[in-house]
Amino acid sequence: MKILVDIGHPAHVHFLKNFIWEMQKRGHRIYINTIDKDVTIDLLNRYNLKYEVYGKSAKDLLGYANLLIKGDLKTYKTQRKYDIDIIVGIGNIFGAHISKITKAKSITFTDTEHAKLTNMITTPFTNVVLTPSCFKKDFGKKQIRYNGYHELAYLHPNYFTPNPEVLSELGLHEDDTFIILRFVSWSAAHDIGHHGIQNKIEFVKELEKYGKVLITSESKLDDALDKYRIKTSPDKLHDLLYYASLYVGDGGTTAVEGAILGTPSIYVSSLVGTMGNFIELEEKYGLVLNYNDSDEALKKAIELVKNPNSKSDWGKKREGLIRDKIDVTSFMVEFVENYLTYGRGP
Repeated sequence: MKILVDIGHPAHVHFLKNFIWEMQKRGHRIYINTIDKDVTIDLLNRYNLKYEVYGKSAKDLLGYANLLIKGDLKTYKTQRKYDIDIIVGIGNIFGAHISKITKAKSITFTDTEHAKLTNMITTPFTNVVLTPSCFKKDFGKKQIRYNGYHELAYLHPNYFTPNPEVLSELGLHEDDTFIILRFVSWSAAHDIGHHGIQNKIEFVKELEKYGKVLITSESKLDDALDKYRIKTSPDKLHDLLYYASLYVGDGGTTAVEGAILGTPSIYVSSLVGTMGNFIELEEKYGLVLNYNDSDEALKKAIELVKNPNSKSDWGKKREGLIRDKIDVTSFMVEFVENYLTYGRGP
């Protein structure tokens, strides 16, 4: 089988890497097309994954329109050159479009209900949409739900074992109290008009009273905050997140990652209440605490970091989640193999 993997964001690299490696082990040929966004290229290089680039990520509607044209054209050329059978990706806009004019089938993953533009220009064209079971939208007959989250494709214990070496790189020890803050750029099409943490400097100044503060940010930081930026390679962030005492941020993916790793996690966003995975992680598992008010989030963050039992409490709750959910990578592999053979998943 010849499979084209579409990557548009650093998180997509993590989501698809184990799928890629497992499919290669099974003898399938994998091709990767990617958008150059943030640390995406760096991650692909660190994982020794070969790829071709669509272009730079867009920052406005005109840029998105231009990237859409370039992406569709690049995907079409790749399909024709390599005789691609299936195009797989999160969002997978280009693959969905090209599947309508070539023999290739498109399999689209999404967990983002508010990605209205992406969903609108993808769903009518793709062959199948795979979503977590808690996803709030209904895409009709082509939608298939599975009992997991995107982040379980790479943070499930079957694939992830934390490496404490990253702590030594940063002068930390396993019993140190440290807090990870994540700030996103809010430049994605589905983020326009929304916001996250608005009092960043106050967050840092208050939280560093209780432990070391480390920041990961998509955009340039204020001069007063730049010294807190994490100085390690992006592929080690999950190891660091595993050992962290607390995660707080407007980065939703990182909040889910922290929860799955057993780290107390607070998500701060005007999008709170719109996404099924965050609702489930809070109401069913108590692993992510969601706030649209930055001041309330900061109060809760201080409460958690002062509580010596928070980390162990989250670890116990995380064990319950792992028991409930599936190995998402294994599901992806079986689904894609069966879809081409039988026209359906396992």
